[in-house]
Amino acid sequence: MPDLTHVAKLASVLCCGVLLAGCNFFGSSEASDAQKRGADLIRANGCATCHSIPGIGDARGNIGPPLDRIGTRVFIAGMLRNTPENMVRWLKNPQAIIPGNAMPNMHLNDAQARDITAYLAELH
Repeated sequence: MPDLTHVAKLASVLCCGVLLAGCNFFGSSEASDAQKRGADLIRANGCATCHSIPGIGDARGNIGPPLDRIGTRVFIAGMLRNTPENMVRWLKNPQAIIPGNAMPNMHLNDAQARDITAYLAELH
């Protein structure tokens, strides 16, 4: 007969996993709104011209790297640790970080860069 303590622990872990599966990574509807704004900004700023981006209809560009799973990558542009703060810095002015790289300065403000970061962070 199985040890009921282990069965109960396993059941609670499985239940937590099921409950958390539907949760927003950022934990709020505000973050979900930021992600929606981020997707809209990605479309409006022509990011699809250079990148393939999951969830962005015709984003099949092949100049820049594909952004699938960007939320799990260790580095941005091969140089910056992939943190929300660094992603915002990169999005706001990639030329200040790596002069001459192919990513143009899109002249995003802080809020726009944070919203795009919120969208990209969820790409696993």
